[in-house]
Amino acid sequence: MPTAVISDIHGNAAALKKVLEDIAARGIEKIVCLGDIVGYGPDPLECVDLVQEHCAWALMGNHDFGVLYEPTNFNAIAEAAAFWTREQFDAEPDEQKRARRYEYLGALRVRAVENLCDDDTPILSVHASPRRPINEYIFPEDVNDSPDKIDAIFDRVEKVALVGHTHVPGVFSNEPDFYPPGEIGDEPIFRFIDDEKAVINVGSVGQPRDLDPRASYVILSPGQVEFIRVEYDIKTTADKIKSIPQLHDWLGDRLFEGR
Repeated sequence: MPTAVISDIHGNAAALKKVLEDIAARGIEKIVCLGDIVGYGPDPLECVDLVQEHCAWALMGNHDFGVLYEPTNFNAIAEAAAFWTREQFDAEPDEQKRARRYEYLGALRVRAVENLCDDDTPILSVHASPRRPINEYIFPEDVNDSPDKIDAIFDRVEKVALVGHTHVPGVFSNEPDFYPPGEIGDEPIFRFIDDEKAVINVGSVGQPRDLDPRASYVILSPGQVEFIRVEYDIKTTADKIKSIPQLHDWLGDRLFEGR
């Protein structure tokens, strides 16, 4: 059975709902989430509830961590969004719902190793990187600019790893190289190679940054990963963001450009 992998929802319920609809329409029953359910977006409570309902498991992202504890090393816009998000959790009038959401976030793991392809491939899943699972970015340019970093990351990968965090979908190989979905082939499907390792960035549901504003996720099947893009009503989310003084208007504007 295939597995859908989502990440970096960032409080964007409109995008998440469309992605969940797309996954259901494909008959995929298992969904996992690589973290950053909240942060930046206007619908943190709804997104936590949807992930808890639909995902087999989720991991801890740096924005989830920031809401629970402290948003360390965040820029001013992200920090303000984290504090506002925490206020929404605290303002929930239903004590049981409030406790359930906090307990769910607090119980998120930082890594998982599981057979998600319905074959013998062990897959490591983290939010950021195998080396620093909550907050290390792996950028496409690291392949050329930071080869030692890429080597150290692949030293921690047995065969395949899944990440998010940068909001830029694609496949890192230990050649080393980086393949955006549009450069993989006629179809955005990457097929695993026996003697190569792969780190797959699944992209972002709620805040893509590869200049494609559509929500991004992947489908894992035996021997391959397929990159999927889903259109959603960006204006709905952007208007919500702009109606909230604590959320910077830029967080809404960037959604239209996928940056």
